[in-house]
Amino acid sequence: MSDEDITLTAGDAEVTVQPGNGGRVGGLRIGGVELLRQGERFGCFPMVPWCGRIRDGRFLDGAEVRQLPLNAPPHAIHGTVRDGAWRVARRSTDEAVLTYELVDPWPYPGLVTQIVALTEDALTLTMSVETYESSFPAQIGWHPWFNRSLGGEDVILDFAPAWQEERGDDHLPTGNRLDPKPGPWDDCFGMPGGVEATLTWPGRLELKVTSREEWVVVYDEQEAAVCVEPQTGPPNGLNRMPRLVTPLEPLEATTTWSWRRL
Repeated sequence: MSDEDITLTAGDAEVTVQPGNGGRVGGLRIGGVELLRQGERFGCFPMVPWCGRIRDGRFLDGAEVRQLPLNAPPHAIHGTVRDGAWRVARRSTDEAVLTYELVDPWPYPGLVTQIVALTEDALTLTMSVETYESSFPAQIGWHPWFNRSLGGEDVILDFAPAWQEERGDDHLPTGNRLDPKPGPWDDCFGMPGGVEATLTWPGRLELKVTSREEWVVVYDEQEAAVCVEPQTGPPNGLNRMPRLVTPLEPLEATTTWSWRRL
């Protein structure tokens, strides 16, 4: 385990990785300008082994009901790894590889690996969940908090989802799909061709969030930040659309943030 932050550099891009604080990316600076909201709970944290809320913290494993702690009552939210200390497997000037052994309250043994790789104009985050024992359902996602303002005009978010998941009063998808509605959002969207969203800070920077995954949650209901969260399934996904991790088949996902100056 390591509580020391790691700094990655490439050109004038600098990333802070925080193994001791949930394996999160604590900061991304381009030319000295910080793009991520600062604070212990912010930056960009990995969501594993589930994303968003699980209804009542319960999911089915075959015929058995598994109960997780309700850390966002009445639900469980955002997985378990964002609160843990990760191990640094290796590091260089522009890449860090972190690992995390799944432990209680998650009921199955497994290993999470996250690769944080920086170039002069892009940051790529790759994550996998693997098991050598019993199979289990899981999800992977990332929860970045992009600053709404970089000192000028507020960011403009542009994306073109195929549908929006209808959100119930409990903040969970009902299973119905709607035509996308105008924001503000705390909502999940489907993008069958892969996630692509563009954040533009006028006159400053354009940043594209891409992923081969087909789901993205957008949360922009608060003043300080805009969250664009690629993930392998919708909220409550361990119940609605479980992806199985088996000894022969890990679950893997990648997201890339690429930028250019305006």
